[in-house]
Amino acid sequence: MIRVVVVFGTRPEAIKMAPVVLEMKKFPNQIEPIVCVTGQHRDMLDQVLRLFDIVPDFDLEIMKPNQDLFDIFTNTMIGMKEVLNSTQPDLVLVHGDTSTSSAAALSAFYFKIPVGHVEAGLRTYHRYDPWPEELNRQMNSKISTYHFAPTKSAADNLQNELVQVEDIFVTGNTVIDALRLVDQKINEQLRTDVSFFQGFFQKIHWSHVEKWVSGDRKMILITAHRRENFGEGFHNIFKAIKELAIEFPEVDFVFPIHLNPKVRNAADAIFGGEGGHTENLFFEEPLGYLPFVFLLRYCYLVMTDSGGIQEEAPGFGKPVLVFRETTERPEAVESGTVALVGTNQQRIKEAVTRLILDLSSYQSMSTATNPYGDGHASERIVSIILETSRRG
Repeated sequence: MIRVVVVFGTRPEAIKMAPVVLEMKKFPNQIEPIVCVTGQHRDMLDQVLRLFDIVPDFDLEIMKPNQDLFDIFTNTMIGMKEVLNSTQPDLVLVHGDTSTSSAAALSAFYFKIPVGHVEAGLRTYHRYDPWPEELNRQMNSKISTYHFAPTKSAADNLQNELVQVEDIFVTGNTVIDALRLVDQKINEQLRTDVSFFQGFFQKIHWSHVEKWVSGDRKMILITAHRRENFGEGFHNIFKAIKELAIEFPEVDFVFPIHLNPKVRNAADAIFGGEGGHTENLFFEEPLGYLPFVFLLRYCYLVMTDSGGIQEEAPGFGKPVLVFRETTERPEAVESGTVALVGTNQQRIKEAVTRLILDLSSYQSMSTATNPYGDGHASERIVSIILETSRRG
């Protein structure tokens, strides 16, 4: 029996690690998954756990008012010391580039426990872009024994950093696994009662949603939250969105707005109340993963500064415009599903306008190949863990 402590703390981590945990549970006589959550994102994390029916074995509950990166890192390590002492695992599995992942990996290293890194090898090689994620993921790579790279280019990054080839495994990205699992739930619900989804939305007019589903109206989905866009970046982004909403009244703009006060204050400064008095701009409270995937499925395109959405949206054939100048996911840019537009107001407006008005430009992005896998990444990761344990 292989004992694996699976650690995650944010909503994106939970989404991408849930399929791995569920896959491990298919082998109850060979592998014992022990789920440890830190609670770095409390409410959003709990929504994902409920969706995938995962009950943590340990909850560090590190979330505190006004916590900073120092608090997250140190409190995670203090909690992990107790978890690792009590479980004595054979492997600690972490994901990506959060402070949770780096603190958990470093804790395992102090116990001389091997670390498996899911979504390994992503790089911008700009230490402050994204911050602090770029250094977190590089540190995770230095600590890890097993590197589960989502793509060949991520694997190439690791090889260039002299990680042993036999320790690198190209698996695809587990977010596609999660997307498929949730899309199955959506399909099942659509067959019985589409109005089920109405309860998730507070500001969106349901008549508009019905038109998105039928294809009679376009909707652009927006997310923005990254630290490097605080200040002028957000102001430029929001000015562009406001002007686009006015210029294209036949298109809906849906923005599930992040809880961070710096994001909300910037939005209030530009839009004022009621979306700046436009009837096609909807600010929603943060959504659970199922309603978010529902919006992703029926949107026309996505505007975001998120890393994960650059992987998810191509799974539905949705073009992605990214409010960043660099990305650790260059495969999507190279394949044509993603375009970097930065935070320049005019550049954002021109890119969105082109995709609304120029069908050939839209089809070029929407039909490009998704580089992030076939939805079987979790199977490969668990198979590798089982196989490497047999080899000792």
